[in-house]
Amino acid sequence: MKKSILFAALAVTASLAIWASVTYPRVGGEVLHLASSIETKIYGLHRAEVNISDSRMMSWQGGPQEAKETVVMIHGYSSEKTVWMRFASHFTDSYRVLILDLPGHGETAFDPALQYDTVSQARRVVEAMDALNIKRAHIIGNSMGGFIAAQLALHHAERVQSAVLIDAAGVVAPQESDMAKMLASGRNPFEIHNRDEFIEFYAMTMAQPPYLPKMILDYMADDYIVRRESLTRIFQDFHNSDFLDARLSEIHVPVLILWGERDRLLHISSAAVWQSGIANAELITYSNLGHMPMLEAPSQSAEDVLTFLAKHP
Repeated sequence: MKKSILFAALAVTASLAIWASVTYPRVGGEVLHLASSIETKIYGLHRAEVNISDSRMMSWQGGPQEAKETVVMIHGYSSEKTVWMRFASHFTDSYRVLILDLPGHGETAFDPALQYDTVSQARRVVEAMDALNIKRAHIIGNSMGGFIAAQLALHHAERVQSAVLIDAAGVVAPQESDMAKMLASGRNPFEIHNRDEFIEFYAMTMAQPPYLPKMILDYMADDYIVRRESLTRIFQDFHNSDFLDARLSEIHVPVLILWGERDRLLHISSAAVWQSGIANAELITYSNLGHMPMLEAPSQSAEDVLTFLAKHP
């Protein structure tokens, strides 16, 4: 009888442990999505689908539809629209705002038949603008999104009122970043196999990350693990895009460069390459921030961008 009770107790304990391991990160995801939903409503953003030729892109949109100027925000590789949420709240009073989930990211599905190089992604941004009857916009991009913003400024200048490049990929850095050293050794920090690897990677993305409870970080880690194969394919397309060093002088739209000096993914030395290559480009750096200033210091970085946009109506 005692053995039966013991075995039953062990079985219940094991079942609870399995249930907890499965549901715990899922709860973290639900908490994250609920919090994002509440915040976006507070900030005047709403979720909307944008249909283009090869994708059904999810977005957040906000601000007055009759606004004279529009701001389009483009996330980086492996990221999604949520990174812009608090930053975007500073724009919705005066600007129409469009925040996209690029194909293969966030709520926009990955399709192995698509190309994910920055020229192709830039074309999709233009198609999204067409679908929403946006003739011109201020384009703000972070990391890969900055590379895409620069491609838009280069190939679709008539659609770009100004471009803001935040820790942008797309040029050869004079000095190697921590990520560049890892890639040279044969390891891609974005390819996550377990939660410990994610924590190591997450520490590289920001110097001043917003607080997130462990269950949300574990949910994010599991999501990276599930998406590893698709992210690897996207990275290959994106990373094999031709860099823009030799073509920077062809960019003639107003450009603002923002950079966190503690960026471990893309070295701060890249900022000078962008600035010296693009005529009249402005540069602002943040000594205490990393790769994602718009997420680490949304109010400060938004104020700097708003000041820049005011000069280029």
